[in-house]
Amino acid sequence: MNTSLKIGSIMGIPIKLHITFLLILPVFALVFATNPQPYGFADVGSAAESYVLSLLTTILLFACILLHELGHSYVAKSYGVEIRDITLLLFGGVSSMEEIPRDPSQEFKMAFAGPLVSLIIGFGLLALHLVAISFIPSYSNTSIYLMVGILASINIVLALFNLIPAFPMDGGRLLRAWYAKRMSYVKATHYAAYFGKMFAFIMGVIGLFWNPWLILIAFFVYIGASEEDKSTTVTVSLEKYKVSDVMSKEVVSVAPEMTVEDLSHFMFENKHLGYPVIKGNSLKGIVTFTDIRNVLPHERYATLVSDVMTKDVISLPSNSNAAEAFKIMTVNNIGRVLVTDNDTVKGIVSRTDLMRLLMLANE
Repeated sequence: MNTSLKIGSIMGIPIKLHITFLLILPVFALVFATNPQPYGFADVGSAAESYVLSLLTTILLFACILLHELGHSYVAKSYGVEIRDITLLLFGGVSSMEEIPRDPSQEFKMAFAGPLVSLIIGFGLLALHLVAISFIPSYSNTSIYLMVGILASINIVLALFNLIPAFPMDGGRLLRAWYAKRMSYVKATHYAAYFGKMFAFIMGVIGLFWNPWLILIAFFVYIGASEEDKSTTVTVSLEKYKVSDVMSKEVVSVAPEMTVEDLSHFMFENKHLGYPVIKGNSLKGIVTFTDIRNVLPHERYATLVSDVMTKDVISLPSNSNAAEAFKIMTVNNIGRVLVTDNDTVKGIVSRTDLMRLLMLANE
């Protein structure tokens, strides 16, 4: 199920709205509509007018969050990092990057770009606010006065919150970049993640006595720090090995002329739900259980594998490092990747193969 809706592109980067964003949009608008001045519009005009202003403020707020993410993406693109998309969701925005730059100065600039954009927006609106108050006497009695004040304060708070030195906030990456200038990248990640976990623990304890929402944020921070630490350790460790060192050379394949009915029996006998489709020594595609599940039973005898297979196969050459295989599996949410050289299948590498390699390397 596709949970995100593409609404356009900026700088060649697809912009998407996650289903959680569509759910939280009216909630934010309701919060602004039911809060009094200066943090809401509850006492501004009619209920309908109050809600319209609140909805507009919410949309502008998420536009500011989008600009925050574009700040990260602009700097990342300048260093050659590919940005797959930017998605607006429940807790804000997320830039899906191909990889984080390993150079500490590059990571520092990229991480700081987002909070810097939020600070510029926040203090820019605040300056506009003060100028308007000085030159337009009636300005402080308008709904625009409230809207600008809300957006200015939230952007400043957003920047400061993101500068907290804990993953997955930008401050966690700033802290890692600072450590990475003094030690190895993996060790720097360990230190930054440890700081983030301690921060999450303290925040969770405070939340028990003050605000339950802090417990949710603490959980979010702790998981983010743990995942960043684990992912970085795995990636750096796998970079030492080639795909050819870990792949399985015996690949079970099927022919494009096989019928879907025969394929279903073949899957049952071999206990695998996906196979490369090979004719001669040439890779033609890949077929999975999902592909044949949509074929009606009475049509399976006349339908060939070539009719339902996926022709755009995700693969990588045998001289790639194992970290590249891990990244492809993670990004595409798949369990195995074909290894090909000049459209000839040389082997297959699975997530299990990579984890086994890590275990042996640690031993």
